[in-house]
Amino acid sequence: MTPKELQNRLLNFAVRIVKLASELPDTPECRVIRYQLVKSGTSMGANYSEASEAESKSDFRSKIGICKKEGKETLF
Repeated sequence: MTPKELQNRLLNFAVRIVKLASELPDTPECRVIRYQLVKSGTSMGANYSEASEAESKSDFRSKIGICKKEGKETLF
């Protein structure tokens, strides 16, 4: 997979996350879940985009590590 393909997949994932979140009931519990789900699910693409502009290999690894953590949080 090319970096551009991954970036497109992450963008599509973020759009799907937002759509999923909009389907959750409007309860206090779901508002908290919705907020966190959208935050972590959309930040992967933003962090990947930042990683592609990294200033060094260690900066790249750090930003990709954040993507991985956000992905795990979204999955949870």
